[in-house]
Amino acid sequence: MSEPIMFSDLALSEAVMRAVQKVGYEQPSPIQAAAIPILLAGGDILGMAQTGTGKTAAFALPLLSRIDTKQTDPQILVLAPTRELAIQVAEAFQKYASEIPGFHVLPIYGGQEMTTQLRSLKRGAHVVVGTPGRVMDHLRRGSLNLNNLKALVLDEADEMLRMGFIDDVEWILEHTPKTRQTALFSATMPKEIRHVCNNYLNNATEIKIASSQSTDANIEQVYWMVSGTNKLDALTRILEVEPFDGMIIFVRTKTATVELAEKLEARGYSASPLNGDMNQQLRERTIERLKTNKLDIVIATDVAARGIDVERVSHVVNYDIPYDSEAYVHRIGRTGRAGRSGKAILFVAPREKRLLYTIEKATKKPITLMELPSGATVTKHRIDQFTQQITDTLQAQSDLTFFNDLLAEYSHKNDVSPEQIASALAYLLQLERPLQVKFTDVKPERERSSRDERGGRDERSGRDDRGSRDGGRDRGSREDRPRREHNDENMDRYRIEVGRNHEARPGDIVGAIANEAGIESRFIGHIKLHDEYSTVDLPTGIAKDVLAKLKKVRVRNRPLEISLDTGPRTGGDEFSRKPKRDFGPRDGAPREGGRDKPRFGERDGKKTSFRPKKTD
Repeated sequence: MSEPIMFSDLALSEAVMRAVQKVGYEQPSPIQAAAIPILLAGGDILGMAQTGTGKTAAFALPLLSRIDTKQTDPQILVLAPTRELAIQVAEAFQKYASEIPGFHVLPIYGGQEMTTQLRSLKRGAHVVVGTPGRVMDHLRRGSLNLNNLKALVLDEADEMLRMGFIDDVEWILEHTPKTRQTALFSATMPKEIRHVCNNYLNNATEIKIASSQSTDANIEQVYWMVSGTNKLDALTRILEVEPFDGMIIFVRTKTATVELAEKLEARGYSASPLNGDMNQQLRERTIERLKTNKLDIVIATDVAARGIDVERVSHVVNYDIPYDSEAYVHRIGRTGRAGRSGKAILFVAPREKRLLYTIEKATKKPITLMELPSGATVTKHRIDQFTQQITDTLQAQSDLTFFNDLLAEYSHKNDVSPEQIASALAYLLQLERPLQVKFTDVKPERERSSRDERGGRDERSGRDDRGSRDGGRDRGSREDRPRREHNDENMDRYRIEVGRNHEARPGDIVGAIANEAGIESRFIGHIKLHDEYSTVDLPTGIAKDVLAKLKKVRVRNRPLEISLDTGPRTGGDEFSRKPKRDFGPRDGAPREGGRDKPRFGERDGKKTSFRPKKTD
């Protein structure tokens, strides 16, 4: 049996090796062991690896080993999909370059003062880590000089595709030296990413780390079937009895992050929202508070939480189930990192069972049904905490003479026993948080014991356990059909008052509509840019209140002022956004039920109005 590869075997520079030893790394992860030698030799790589596999060190360590600190123009450019990930990658570079004198790394992203970034770029930076939009801004201004760029890294390329940045990424690639070294990392390999690889990578070595789609073994995964109990009440019960250190709770919308945080604060928990509406300084402060034990619970959206790596996050709660397995893996990857243990709790409504089964199939891990803590369990937990406080106080306070005398005098004057006095004091102490808890307990929906039965059919009725002859599809549930194919028949074209002359990009439009109005990006169709306006195809039957909200949404500091487009469908630059295929069985396997799903906006062949689902 061959000896395991160690970092000392990888020919990293002396300064980088000292930093590696300082942080305590000994043996590289699979992606690191495969990528570092190739990048040290100057080759291009295509790395397929999920978050949490150590890919940041896989490209940072070898590229830092080849850096020339005498050259102050950027030598390494890293593109990241979100501000949080850009900050995390920049911090990693700083840590790995701690033994390189005079090294400078600069994160650049939207939401940060442009003047600050301009000053920093003028002073010089060896490594720039940025989001595509802000990198483009600096390239257009001429404030970012890439003439001496040696290496370019595309981190989480599939996420940049999902967020509508792929055109921006290709534009940036066109404005970099042809001689650059390129490393692209992506959890999946859709055809658009493969197109980028074929056009911009030079004889790249493909590295695929298997089973990263599967969740880490050190993360305990459970789910609660939403049935008869308010989700907030259920969450409160779980928080009562679950011993957690730090926690991230995922919801679908930015509004829900604020509402849920306020409700948890009102119940005595230290909670705060984390979403794209918060300015960058506030978002960074929220993460720092979580790191330093000043905050226990963060309620976040998927995009806002990308790149968060906080050691004390012991639990992740999927308050709203994600629409695909990749999002689930990314979410629960916030806990159980670097070998630490963690727990992931998933809330599943009965109509969302299919999403649960799809997640299990994709991650190759069963998710166990959990029982909601009963009123008796919560009561016992509160009593245990209360009695422990008494014990701790007796141990910590060596001199309680004053209080003994006070209560003895009261007992004598009022002819009451010490037990009665203690009971009265205990009653007063627990008024705000009563020790006796009464819940209307609802038994969870009975689940089949066999995993095969849950995914199969009931032979007695000819139906599967989801009560449908249509392969488990519930036509009455819009949420169970998150991905469907749309065409011109169920799409309307809208005009928005922002275009090329305002420096608008398709990614800006997609992000504004998806994030601000709650219309998911997969429901957004063709986009055409004109000089003073643009057009975008959206699902037929959008509710009036959604359109009213969209009118006020701003892109490039201009309100969209959206309206139905009645003009001819010609001219402009067209950007075709093909919908993502339905998640589920891959590798050419047929969809469950053997039939295509109904088109978006249709129910039993009839058009229905589109309104984003409201969350608790």
